[in-house]
Amino acid sequence: MVQLVSQALRAGSQDAPAAAPAARRPAVLVVGAGGALGSAVVEALLAGGAFAPVRVLVAQDLRAGLDGLESVAAPVSFDADPGADAQASAPLADTALVVFDRIRHANGRDDAFWRAEPALLPAIAAWLRRGGVRRLLVVLPHQVATLPQALKAGLASLDEQAVAALGFEHFVIVRSAQPPLASPNRGLQKLADLVLAQLRLMTPQPEQPVRAKKVAELAARLAARLPSAAPGTRVMAPEWVWHAAQVVHIDTVVDAWLAGRPPPPRPAGKIRL
Repeated sequence: MVQLVSQALRAGSQDAPAAAPAARRPAVLVVGAGGALGSAVVEALLAGGAFAPVRVLVAQDLRAGLDGLESVAAPVSFDADPGADAQASAPLADTALVVFDRIRHANGRDDAFWRAEPALLPAIAAWLRRGGVRRLLVVLPHQVATLPQALKAGLASLDEQAVAALGFEHFVIVRSAQPPLASPNRGLQKLADLVLAQLRLMTPQPEQPVRAKKVAELAARLAARLPSAAPGTRVMAPEWVWHAAQVVHIDTVVDAWLAGRPPPPRPAGKIRL
């Protein structure tokens, strides 16, 4: 009995085993975090919890007021290396999202974020690749009924092909439809715009615009799922974006698309856009 008590006392005096360190979450960088879509993408990434920190490319000083949000100053030229010594400097992020969005004039906060222009996509992508980014996801809205059917699920330009050749582990383009801007034109041009608007009303439902919040949620979940998917270049057609907006669990759509399976059945009821 005395021996058992002595052993128990010795056991109690030993230090408790150290807790296992928490798994490191990968960093993500958002280029084009302003606008309705860009800001929604940042919110979805922060809420999802798959990435830490969530970094945003800024054009001017920005004091992040949210936990987990960091700012990265945009370079004067994307031809320069992200760090003075690319080998010694830390990667910009494991994953980057480039969001192309319209200018939003409702508030001045968007002015702090660097705004992405489609013509700069190859230069931005090359800069990200030199900065250690391994996975690139580009959210590229287009106006309804303006993209040929053959290009909706494939690379649509030489710029996109150039990005695909940079050697990212994953390069994903999400094509989402967006409503056209109100036309300021008059006369014959206004008539032509009205005719085009009527044609857009005839666009099938799966090619109709989806709310920015839904597109952002899809992009965030897709970015989180990429590490477990097979490497490669993929293009998500607008029909898949629309379908993701109709289901309760977006992950089911993301997993099916990444695996090359048909989309899951859409719940019966009112269509959500």
